[in-house]
Amino acid sequence: MVRWHKKAVAAGAAFVLAAALAACSSSGGKQEEQGSSGGGGNVANTPRMKVALITHSGPGDTFWDIVRRGAQAAADKDNIELQYSSDPDGAAQANLVQTAIDAKVDGIALTLNKPDAVIPNLKKAVAAGIPVTVLNGGLDTWKGTGAIGYFGQDEKIAGQATGDKLKELGAKKVLCVIHEQGNVSLEARCQGIKDKFGNVENVNVNGTDQPGTEATLTAKLQQDKTADYVVALNAGIALTAVKAAKTAGSAAKVGSFDMSKEMAKAVQDGSVQFAVDQQPYLQGYLAVDAIWLNKTNGDTIGGGEATLTGPAFIDKTNIEAVAKYAAAGTR
Repeated sequence: MVRWHKKAVAAGAAFVLAAALAACSSSGGKQEEQGSSGGGGNVANTPRMKVALITHSGPGDTFWDIVRRGAQAAADKDNIELQYSSDPDGAAQANLVQTAIDAKVDGIALTLNKPDAVIPNLKKAVAAGIPVTVLNGGLDTWKGTGAIGYFGQDEKIAGQATGDKLKELGAKKVLCVIHEQGNVSLEARCQGIKDKFGNVENVNVNGTDQPGTEATLTAKLQQDKTADYVVALNAGIALTAVKAAKTAGSAAKVGSFDMSKEMAKAVQDGSVQFAVDQQPYLQGYLAVDAIWLNKTNGDTIGGGEATLTGPAFIDKTNIEAVAKYAAAGTR
């Protein structure tokens, strides 16, 4: 069984996957063609809605493919046309929110990893009568914005749990790799690790530049022989860190946040020691479904508090329980 952190909310259900995602603008990772996960289901007979999902995803970040699958599954169930867009630049993401407002969408689900830039337009959406949910990033800032709910993990708690995990594993010095400058969620993860573990050095890289990231980590591991653990903050960076350690001739081990099909294989073969799973599929699903519930029944989820979807540690002891879902692109 997956071991949940004590502050995480246990939430799980069997969801029907869409046969394919709706065509929409995106700078995220390439969508994989995927059939239904099995099972039938009726589409809601409520009026057709349009919901915008707006994230801070950068090019090639496949984490957001999983978020989108969850969001699309909810949209398919709820008779919603899902419109996806993303930009890692805070000002550009805020402009996407304004575009959704101007289009008079029925709801907006967005990330607040660059809160100072995005919150003003979030409040504009609320003022226009558009229900807004926040997912993945913005736990410390979503309250007071008028958003009706938050779905994600507490990044600082996730980092602290990772710090405790590293102590259990006997690590001595950790390199925490931040792949997107100014992302408050990533900074909170590294800070949480430092709070519990202590000997942590942050390494900043450009997560959209895989060769540059590998070169930076290789050079760092060659220079610092005391670093015996690299913690990446997404699955793609973790796999790059594995290559960098090998190239550097370093014995440093790799841990990671987030899951993917490739990450599941890496945990299985031992090249990555653990992954911290925040269930991105569930984040996307709940963020869209909460809008539908609010529009059709006046419901809110969480009682004014965040609905936590993680963290959970996945390692060799429990990888088999989730590997098939990772292979299907939903974990």
